[in-house]
Amino acid sequence: MLPGTWTKPAVPRHLHPPKNRLEDQVGNTPLLHLQRIAQHEGISPAVALYAKAEWFNPSGSIKDRPALNIIRTAEANGDLRPGMTLLDSTSGNMGIAYAMLGAARGCRVKLTLPANASPERIAILRAYGAELVLTDPLEGSDGAIIAARSLAAAGDAQTYYANQYDNPANWQAHYFTTGNEIWEQTGGEITHFVATLGTSGTFTGTTRRLRQLNPQIQCISLQPDGPFHGLEGLKHMPTAIQPGIYDPQAADAEASVRTEHAYRLARDLARIEGLFVGVSSAAAVVGALEVARQLDHGVVVTILPDNGFKYLSDRFWKEG
Repeated sequence: MLPGTWTKPAVPRHLHPPKNRLEDQVGNTPLLHLQRIAQHEGISPAVALYAKAEWFNPSGSIKDRPALNIIRTAEANGDLRPGMTLLDSTSGNMGIAYAMLGAARGCRVKLTLPANASPERIAILRAYGAELVLTDPLEGSDGAIIAARSLAAAGDAQTYYANQYDNPANWQAHYFTTGNEIWEQTGGEITHFVATLGTSGTFTGTTRRLRQLNPQIQCISLQPDGPFHGLEGLKHMPTAIQPGIYDPQAADAEASVRTEHAYRLARDLARIEGLFVGVSSAAAVVGALEVARQLDHGVVVTILPDNGFKYLSDRFWKEG
């Protein structure tokens, strides 16, 4: 395939339901031009910085994409049937997506998550009716994974373990949707893609699709700069349980983000761009700005996984 050639991939049949339900609003999120923050940070006017506003998904985050694809794929394969319970671990957003979709489909949802997840996330999950198993906050998302695996091993035939960290339907959701949307919305002009790593599904799936469309696109992954950080939902891969879908060879370059830099930029994005975003979104923009600083010209695209309303209890909003 020639670079820049648009070829629509063959999308699985189960991704083409009638467009008259809540879940049909997943995807096709806006691509925002972050012009003011780029100017504020001294980025060359010849470098355009864009970001996908994923809080436009119905549950408020990018996790609607993989959650929906995991559920639809499991249903199509006969692994998830009426009356069963979906089980998985989460740090918050994926669980909210599962809970919303489960409520809309009449499916019970059981989730393990760290007890120190933001109060807003826990309240939302309970509002949707999800059954919660709170795990040791000191063990973070890895502790929730271990707890979910234990519950799955002790479960019965009426429990479907979605296993978002190892489920290929996670990254495939971004291959079939996020990557194509970015290509279309930039008119094929994207030169650099930057995304954070949690399950790694967003980066893996989007990168694989963009590379098919133009192998010259540079794809940069971002993760916290150490194992002890405040970037909720993100993983420091060298010290965490690595997701089965994580491909360490996928990135052209890897970069790290300090928690304090993400906190500062979250405040700046609200006050300069009018964008009230979550901490992982701010971390993504930190990385995208660093990439943009090194360019004379180009089109840099990143992902804003969610907005800031689920983090209002975090103290950093009152600082600076």
